[in-house]
Amino acid sequence: MSPRALLAEVLLRILHPVLLLASLWILLRGHNEPGGGFVGGLLAVAASAAMALTLTTAEARQRLPLPPPRLTALGVLIALLSGLPGVFAGQPFLTHLWVTVPLAVTELPLSTVMLFDLGVYLAVWGAVGGYCLSLLATVEEQQ
Repeated sequence: MSPRALLAEVLLRILHPVLLLASLWILLRGHNEPGGGFVGGLLAVAASAAMALTLTTAEARQRLPLPPPRLTALGVLIALLSGLPGVFAGQPFLTHLWVTVPLAVTELPLSTVMLFDLGVYLAVWGAVGGYCLSLLATVEEQQ
């Protein structure tokens, strides 16, 4: 292994969790400011693709929380389920609802928008990430 490859591997083992945390931060702030599930999911894909480019696609797949098709399906399911509370409240499907939870010194606003964004995040990470990892696995096989 060349010194450059070793350095890239060591750096990525440190940066991979940092990139995933950054993607979660973008997900969490996205329903109030720019960002959200799609952009956060793309950053998670970038972390997985960087792992596959530096190490192997097998190692990148092992670091995913679920296999890509299941991750995609779970994301779509969560996004669809986020639309049901509005229906139960007599509103159209995907009308998002807000609730404020009082805490000791502040209040925490929660909404079904966050569930929808989480579903989009997982669906993007699973679908686009799975596609990228499959493409990179094909390149690995040809080398």
